[in-house]
Amino acid sequence: MEILCENSLIAVIIKPAGIPSEEAAGENAVSLLKEQLNCEIYPVHRLDTVTSGIMVYAKTKEAAAFLTKEIAENRMTKTYTALVHGEVFPDEDTLTDLLFKDSKKNKSFVVKRERKGVKKASLEYKVTERKNGLSLVKIKLHTGRTHQIRVQFSSRQHPVLGDGKYGSKANLPFIALFSSGLSFTDPETKKPLSFEKAPEWDFFK
Repeated sequence: MEILCENSLIAVIIKPAGIPSEEAAGENAVSLLKEQLNCEIYPVHRLDTVTSGIMVYAKTKEAAAFLTKEIAENRMTKTYTALVHGEVFPDEDTLTDLLFKDSKKNKSFVVKRERKGVKKASLEYKVTERKNGLSLVKIKLHTGRTHQIRVQFSSRQHPVLGDGKYGSKANLPFIALFSSGLSFTDPETKKPLSFEKAPEWDFFK
């Protein structure tokens, strides 16, 4: 896998689509990194299997605890790039919903009332381009719910391109959602680190 940054405590990588970000049966990012870097690997956050992009993994339990605290205290910033169906308006907005995760179906739904298992989800977005019935959006998560970006845009009739689970009719080998930015404090140097990467797919060329 592509390595963006590596030191004694962390590895920042580009996770390909189709590979689980956590330990799972078969090929997964944790086992691949263990083999590639010849060290222990500890996941501290996740990406959907069908989603690609920037991730950070810890090499020690102490580094994992440090990064987990960064996430819990909202000091780790994650941004995404998505291509969605339809023309999204307004140009910028914050989306807030209540989400319920159906574990049996491995799918999340927007619901109207709070009840057991329902969690608040919030994100902000900015449209950077519209063309051919599609919108390119930059997204910053305020919360990290299962399939959050996918279900929040789908519930507004803007499913992510290629995301058949949430309503896209486009037949693609991936979904057009990419983890394009990640910022956090380096557990080794205690200095801020920031990474940005553009997705390889570009439907607007």
